[in-house]
Amino acid sequence: MQAGAVTDCTARAMRVVHSGPPQHLLRRHGVVAMMVRRGGRKRRRLRATPGYGGCRHRLHWRVRQHQRQGKHRHDHARKHAAREALQTEPWAAKVQHAQMVPARIRRCKLRQCYDAAMNYHHAFHAGNFADVFKHAILLGLIDTLKAKPTPFCYIDTHAGAGRYDLRHEEARKTGEFIDGMQRLHIATSLPESLRRYFDLLRAANAGDENGHLHIYPGSPLFASLALRADDRLVLCETQLAEATALKRLFAGDPRVGVHQRDGYTALSGFIPPHERRGLILIDPPFEAQEAEFRTIESTLAKTCARWSTGIHAIWYPIKLRRQTLPFLRWFAAHGVKKTLVAELMIDADDSPLRLNGCGMVVVNAPWQFDRWLERLLADLTPLLARSPRASHRVEWLTHE
Repeated sequence: MQAGAVTDCTARAMRVVHSGPPQHLLRRHGVVAMMVRRGGRKRRRLRATPGYGGCRHRLHWRVRQHQRQGKHRHDHARKHAAREALQTEPWAAKVQHAQMVPARIRRCKLRQCYDAAMNYHHAFHAGNFADVFKHAILLGLIDTLKAKPTPFCYIDTHAGAGRYDLRHEEARKTGEFIDGMQRLHIATSLPESLRRYFDLLRAANAGDENGHLHIYPGSPLFASLALRADDRLVLCETQLAEATALKRLFAGDPRVGVHQRDGYTALSGFIPPHERRGLILIDPPFEAQEAEFRTIESTLAKTCARWSTGIHAIWYPIKLRRQTLPFLRWFAAHGVKKTLVAELMIDADDSPLRLNGCGMVVVNAPWQFDRWLERLLADLTPLLARSPRASHRVEWLTHE
């Protein structure tokens, strides 16, 4: 790649432009062109300015570094450079690439390359302890909304495929469901707080004549089984294969709308729903943890302002608890009211190499929901504990 090349993150992004783009495009995207003399001839030099231009210029530098070190061919170098930037660089979180905005860069190639290089596929983790924790809380929130007869709307920003077959190679390779839903399946007695979760898990496997639990429902399927006929589901998923599976799963269900879109940016068009009541589940893959937290914060700042009465449930992983503290402090610092956090640790948070626990932040938590969470986690912790150091907590981050 030549030294005078530039990476442009519009529709022509990630393509090397040897002759240099037009001046109006350079100004629009934050890059300043200067004519300099080198070796007796004029050559255009591109200098990045703060904002989007700075991000693009540094991403271009990363691509060149990958090529020079012989790590990847050009088509793979750009994917790995984008993924590495989103995971490790503070500037990638500060600019709005991770949110696929502004609108004129709706198909931002940095995000597309990150998606192309994404390692996370939930089929490897379906039914693990984090899924049990998340879905039990989700059903509890849905039941509180169903306490009133008026309909409500459920919005899922990262819906996934909707259902997962635990007999497939992905699930068998990791076997994470064995230390998750399988522990509940073989338990001699199940506490009342988990009865609702397990009943719907069996309902998702009603087609199995032998009563085996080979199918694990994702959040969309759990929600669809719990919702009433006049409630509504809005499901967002960016990955083509997962979105196609969702459409196939819910074909013919008039309550469900599936959108192959980035859930963060799509929220502004879905809220407030016409029902005026409802729940947003934000459950991203967290491959780039710091960037993901910052994206969630900027999204919540907008959605809480537009829909102040809506329930927001945000799931997050815990490897080292101190890594989550800035995110949890954000709610009080920005005046987000009625915020409750629940965390389940199946082991001590002393290793960044494994998932030691997970948490759920609930904005606009329903009345007395903290008491219900206390009972749930007290029942769930001994069933899913990986070591004697397992623990749980329920705490109010902010009050009214």
